[in-house]
Amino acid sequence: MSAFEYRDGRLHAEQVPVTAIAERHGTPAYVYSRAAIEQRYRAFSDALAGQTHQVHFAVKANSNIAVLNVLARLGSGFDIVSGGELVRVLRAGGDPAKVVFSGVGKTELEMQLALEAGIGCFNVESASELHRLNAVAVKRGQKAPVALRVNPDVDAKTHPYISTGMRDNKFGIDIPRAEALYAEAATLPGITLRGIASHIGSQLLDIQPLLDALDRVLAMIDRLAARGITLTHIDVGGGLGVRYRDEVPPEPAAWAAAVKQRLSGRDLSIGCEPGRAIVGEAGILVMRVEALKAGEDKHFAVVDAAMNDLLRPTLYQAWMDIQRVVAHSDAPVHDYDVVGSICETGDWLGKGRPLALAEGDLLAVRTAGAYGFVMASNYNTRPRPVELMVDGDQVHLIRARESLDDLLRGEILLP
Repeated sequence: MSAFEYRDGRLHAEQVPVTAIAERHGTPAYVYSRAAIEQRYRAFSDALAGQTHQVHFAVKANSNIAVLNVLARLGSGFDIVSGGELVRVLRAGGDPAKVVFSGVGKTELEMQLALEAGIGCFNVESASELHRLNAVAVKRGQKAPVALRVNPDVDAKTHPYISTGMRDNKFGIDIPRAEALYAEAATLPGITLRGIASHIGSQLLDIQPLLDALDRVLAMIDRLAARGITLTHIDVGGGLGVRYRDEVPPEPAAWAAAVKQRLSGRDLSIGCEPGRAIVGEAGILVMRVEALKAGEDKHFAVVDAAMNDLLRPTLYQAWMDIQRVVAHSDAPVHDYDVVGSICETGDWLGKGRPLALAEGDLLAVRTAGAYGFVMASNYNTRPRPVELMVDGDQVHLIRARESLDDLLRGEILLP
């Protein structure tokens, strides 16, 4: 059951009419469902029951501290890619020992921050990073817990911008080089080897590429063991997809069953890094139609949201479902391009959508809980939207709408 359903012809977020949310908090507005987030997290955690594991939520998917706090209360770990994301996790009440730090460009300051916090593991992505981390740890009198992120050279069959496991991607270390680097890492005084990591991409609709990558990583683990290097955990990475249109993404239970089968008989704990699969369908973007514009060949619906609020359609040419908040309308149906007011032709949220619209109508972009607000900007000096969390019949403000003063704060005129 979806957290966003129609009742008496009106879209609800859990028990609250979206019209009431828009009336009280204005638009555009990101609206999340606590129940949906919790249900999806438990789907992963429950699926891995019986195997030592840790689910690490990918903070980059939705980094609001209220979202992170909901997950921290459930025992979630966190996958971070910056020092800023680490600070968010800590302020949200996350356990630093359940944090893995990924990403190709960790700075020495970020390494220091993570060592000071006592994070669970650094997923190291290059020889250069390994040696810099070793130097930072030695200087601090610490040992950094490390997994090398290997690049298995597997095609995830997803959008090229979010494919991360091919040889020509910037992520990870080629397996032949990684084996030699493990031997080197074992001799470094500031490094403790814990495990191995891989990640082949996001919005995956088929688990077979994930399993192909896992097979290559497990073969590498066996070769390392033969050299006396024993690893205790494997981070299987790879983001399961969600339904934007008519996709049929794999369920966590099916994915977990296949992974556990391959790990049978091995003394390895499992880590995974779902982000989109936990929060994607747990959020919507609510917006209002400001103007209708008819041309010779096109009908445009100009809304108060824009590409600066939701970048996915423009950046990835992504299709996202756009629905009326109040289902019925007496207005004529046209195929609308739903666009914002940004001065870019690429500023669109949907093209050719058959909708019955009048100015002032409310629309909702579905499956907007992941890579929505986190990718928003202030382009054209537009304040970013308000963020709200629905919990049953309660609506909680979890990020205030920005003001123009917020946007100008920190800017200084020349003398």
